[in-house]
Amino acid sequence: MADDDASRFDAALRERVQKNLAGFARQPIAPDGRRPAAVAVVLLPDEEGRACFLLTRRTATLRAHARQWALPGGRIDAGETAEGAALRELREEVGLGLEASSVLGFLDDYGTRSGFIITPVVAWAGEHVELAPNPAEVAHVYLVPLTELDKPGVPRLITIPESDRPVIQVPLLSSLIHAPTAAVLYQIREVVVHGRPTRVAHFEQPTWAWK
Repeated sequence: MADDDASRFDAALRERVQKNLAGFARQPIAPDGRRPAAVAVVLLPDEEGRACFLLTRRTATLRAHARQWALPGGRIDAGETAEGAALRELREEVGLGLEASSVLGFLDDYGTRSGFIITPVVAWAGEHVELAPNPAEVAHVYLVPLTELDKPGVPRLITIPESDRPVIQVPLLSSLIHAPTAAVLYQIREVVVHGRPTRVAHFEQPTWAWK
């Protein structure tokens, strides 16, 4: 197995992910009036034993960000940590209850145009996982192999006249995923899988996500 092989969900992968995150000096965003939020980057196996991350498609009935691709997550409540919020939202959205000991580390904060500072929390779900998506929030749950993030054309960067920052896109599941989720997915590949200290806070969102 190559040092950077992330195809199998096993103890060797967990050890490497922990090492990569422990050696990563994550960059927080200082409080600036935007609301703190957290998302769960969950590593888990599919039926073939491939190492995957969990991705959702939000329902069409939600008032905000309907039908968008998302990592499980939401606002951090008063007195709550990013870790606690990510695990709570994970349980509420897809029925997956994980202990605090499942958390392997954190990625860089990402500030959104819609007024949030998002902290990605990386967690290891273990080999036996049962999911129960909340139909009020989640239309579909996908287990996406980590190797999909290493395919040619990931990520895509485009320019828009409204910003001098590059807009990041991740082609996945026959669709295009945009920031903030796309920025986190790119950092999953760079930091979690390969141990490369790549930053993503400068990547732009499409204009329809600014509200």
